[in-house]
Amino acid sequence: MLPLTMHSSRIRGALGAVRTRLRGRFVAIVQTAAAAVAAYWLALVLLPDPRPAFAAIAAVITVGATHGERNGRALQLVGGVVLGITVAVLIIQLIGVGTWQIGVMVVLAMAAAVALGGGELLVVEAGVSAILLVALDPGAAEGFSPNRIIEGVIGGATAFAVSSLLFPPDPALGPARAAQLVFVELGRSLERVAAGLAGRDPAAAEQALVDARAIDGLIRSVDEAVVAGRETARYAPPRRAARVELDRYARSMGQIDFAVRNTRVLARHALRPLREGGEVPAELHGAVLDLSHAVWELAASYDAPAHAADARDLALRAATRAAGVSETRPDLVLIGGQVRSVAVDLVRAADLVAGVGEPVDERPTEELLVARAAR
Repeated sequence: MLPLTMHSSRIRGALGAVRTRLRGRFVAIVQTAAAAVAAYWLALVLLPDPRPAFAAIAAVITVGATHGERNGRALQLVGGVVLGITVAVLIIQLIGVGTWQIGVMVVLAMAAAVALGGGELLVVEAGVSAILLVALDPGAAEGFSPNRIIEGVIGGATAFAVSSLLFPPDPALGPARAAQLVFVELGRSLERVAAGLAGRDPAAAEQALVDARAIDGLIRSVDEAVVAGRETARYAPPRRAARVELDRYARSMGQIDFAVRNTRVLARHALRPLREGGEVPAELHGAVLDLSHAVWELAASYDAPAHAADARDLALRAATRAAGVSETRPDLVLIGGQVRSVAVDLVRAADLVAGVGEPVDERPTEELLVARAAR
């Protein structure tokens, strides 16, 4: 038998895991329950049906499946619920209810959704709603009633109200999470280039190149999240801080994209001397390491813009160190120049994060670095 202390440790670990999982989703669970209760109560007040289950079902589906998503997805869900119920209510009068009728309802509801140009989410939800009506309301065959259709509308509208007013989403949360993934991968790529230069390890630079190539998809995710966040901000109560943060991401991610591209070029330039086995000055891998530290500071600057100054200073130090190497080692001038290019991208991104609406400084690299260093 295992000792009692080991059992206790496992139980505490399991309870801790449960608390962690609940902490991340508990607000969404409460939000869904609130929407279901409110929709059920409203349907009781507005309709003669003593058991308006479809109002609660529509609310749960809408809130549960679209937590943190764009309002367009929620509209598709509501449309699918209402369409599926509508088709089922109308067709039940002709063919009744039963096992084979469920298949007919699903075909007709989903076909109607496709014919109306609905997306995949709307089409699937139309079929699900038709199944629910046939399975849960055998009495629907006794005569046409618009109550189920109205319940779907009530449930969807209530879900929107609860999500927007009682539990408003944070418009900047999605872009923040997406952007942090970009910074993590960019910072790690630069760290790997620095490690490769320090340890004369071409494999590390090759891995950095592979990692940097994979960041393009993450950049696109940030752009999509910013669009979704701005859509959410239109419906949520005013949150000036969230809107300001969204603007920071929208202004600066273009420069981060340039930094990612230049990091790929930097990794490629670093491979040649590493494969040839030449000596690499410590100042050079120190400069690349400064760039990675600048990325970490830049990642923190979206919540705390004061970090933008630290990011700028680190990028400028990297550029200065790389310039010194280029002067003494002409064979490493390409690497030094690329370090300075990444530094410029990070400096410009830091300026855009720190300054509201500040235009991108389009001066040449040398002039820009000298001007920033003189500040």
